[in-house]
Amino acid sequence: MNKDKLVIDIETKNTFADVGGRDQVEKLDASVVGLYSYNRDQYLHFKEGEFGQLVPYLQNAALVIGFGINRFDLPVLKKYFDLNVMALPRLDLLEEIELAYGSRISLDLLAKHNLETRKTAHGLEAVKFYQEGRWEELISYCLQDVKITKELYDLAKEQKFLLIPKKDSDEIIKVALNLPELILHNSLF
Repeated sequence: MNKDKLVIDIETKNTFADVGGRDQVEKLDASVVGLYSYNRDQYLHFKEGEFGQLVPYLQNAALVIGFGINRFDLPVLKKYFDLNVMALPRLDLLEEIELAYGSRISLDLLAKHNLETRKTAHGLEAVKFYQEGRWEELISYCLQDVKITKELYDLAKEQKFLLIPKKDSDEIIKVALNLPELILHNSLF
């Protein structure tokens, strides 16, 4: 099977307040992982207890794409696998934008200005969905973030820029992005 490009997003069962602050990200627990496989052209989700099913996807990944995955998603997922998820070939779209633009920007604002769509909820609502057993809403929210991230990546690959609103202004600027198809990293094991 050809190596795959994946887009990934996770939701958590708890918040930074529950684990002692933002510097304790690895203490967060994942509730659901959303995934898009380019090879399969398919959106998938894995609930807690099903994360082992992710291993073949991760082992076959030529590139893992996400939004904030280096600081959030992958550090949270580390404890669930015997493989080194931080060694995955990855592209963090948020970090690429931060490097090109000099500042971070929300996924919701990027979606609004580039895709004419919006996020359906936010991370704290996802924790509430989990706590209330509202799995359908939780999965839908997670997969919507995967879809937005995928579409932003595809758009940036195609046009070599994304539109970003300037802080404290109505001005929209084009931020040049030259996103790689593949990134080479160390072994997963």
